[in-house]
Amino acid sequence: MPAISEDSFFFISVDSVCRRPAVTCSLELGLVEMAGIMKRDNISGIVVVDGEKPIGVVSLRDLRDLIASGTSDFSNLIVRDIMKSGLITIRSSDYLFKAIFLMAKHNIHRLVVVDERDQLVGVMTDTDLFRIQTRSPLYLIQEIESATTIEQLVLLGQKMTGMLQYAVKTNADIQSLIQLIAHFNDAMTRRLIFILDCREDIRLPAGAAFLVLGSEGREEQTLRTDQDSAIVYRDDLSAAELAEVSRFADRIAPALESLGVPLCPGNMMASNPDWCHSLSAWKHLTERWITMPSPDHTVFFGVFQDLRVLHGDTAFEKELQAHLCECTRANAVFFPNMARTISSFKVPLGIFGRFLIEKKGEHSGKLDLKKGGLFALTRGISLLALEAGIAGGTSWDKLERLKHLNLVSPSDLETIRESFTFLMKMRLERQLRSVSYGKEPSNCVDPQVLSEKEQNKLRKALKGANTMISLLRNRYQLDLTSG
Repeated sequence: MPAISEDSFFFISVDSVCRRPAVTCSLELGLVEMAGIMKRDNISGIVVVDGEKPIGVVSLRDLRDLIASGTSDFSNLIVRDIMKSGLITIRSSDYLFKAIFLMAKHNIHRLVVVDERDQLVGVMTDTDLFRIQTRSPLYLIQEIESATTIEQLVLLGQKMTGMLQYAVKTNADIQSLIQLIAHFNDAMTRRLIFILDCREDIRLPAGAAFLVLGSEGREEQTLRTDQDSAIVYRDDLSAAELAEVSRFADRIAPALESLGVPLCPGNMMASNPDWCHSLSAWKHLTERWITMPSPDHTVFFGVFQDLRVLHGDTAFEKELQAHLCECTRANAVFFPNMARTISSFKVPLGIFGRFLIEKKGEHSGKLDLKKGGLFALTRGISLLALEAGIAGGTSWDKLERLKHLNLVSPSDLETIRESFTFLMKMRLERQLRSVSYGKEPSNCVDPQVLSEKEQNKLRKALKGANTMISLLRNRYQLDLTSG
């Protein structure tokens, strides 16, 4: 395949590049025979299958580790004895950038490609990616993974913005662009944490985790996303381990700020002791937010509910999500209270579709896409998902799962999905345009600079935010209950 231009590389599908058939074997195959197959076909890894379904990979590295362990008699060993669990797969319909980040995240050189039914399609290697594009995003990820100073990460962040400006020109779907940003940001933060460990002796102990919340927890960041974070740790940490947690909490927020990630104006960050607790303390605190509604508690819960472990013990994520689902479903007034808060935000659309712009201040003449539309949509989607016992994932993921539960009409869900997608797209495009002009990215847009077609699409999207508000008011009977 010839080299692909830099701006289109991001959104080539895996199946257009995956030309390598998979060499397979069964769990019960003898290890010596398996090694013979690998030598015969000159491959560095073999896919282990159960019927037609891939369940693992054995690589030359695994064989070297086995030899290094002192094992000398391989005659009685079978593939099952050496295969490691945790197969990393990618769908043939996914984009190449997802393959890039999976390889970088898991430090692997190959991915098993499967179809929509999880049936084996083939194998993709990092060599395949390098062959078609020598300036692929994989190089940037590798640069991030090799960075040894915070200053290097700052420069790579600027490089990342440049790549996004290339990517947006392809007119790719916004969901893929947002996923790309999330992958880059995760890689940058994880490397920052690694650098703090190596250079400043600052780290989280085992039994603790750094949580990202809000839009970062949902993996829906655009260019400007304030820090929303927390720390959770086991109840039985020693005094020395708690001191390590405290040092990490104090350092992580200013370190992220040095990378260009703004501090949270509401101080909902791991550096704030109110957002750094043991697991039992977090359970008690979130239950209090749920059972004792107040303006502050609804704000805190709204940010915390989309938690995601970015670094540390990943088991905390599922345990806290399960706790939130259990507590909210056991409290009859929680959902109406949250719905009332969401529906109190005013969509900036007046009679006959007139845009309601800011009258004064630095954003005079503009409307805020986040406060005026995205807030109601993302919080509303998360609330409906929570009622259905769905925790984690992007807003698109939640809408897809809600579609199969018949809790909301298909037409309303589609309206909400289209509105959310358009507002996210407009927000990112405007932010990238501001950066190209040397300005700070923001969530605001001046309707007067939009074409008539863009204005009509914006009106339709804001009407979709009103659809969400009406849905919440009807579902939770807000007009029949006192505020």
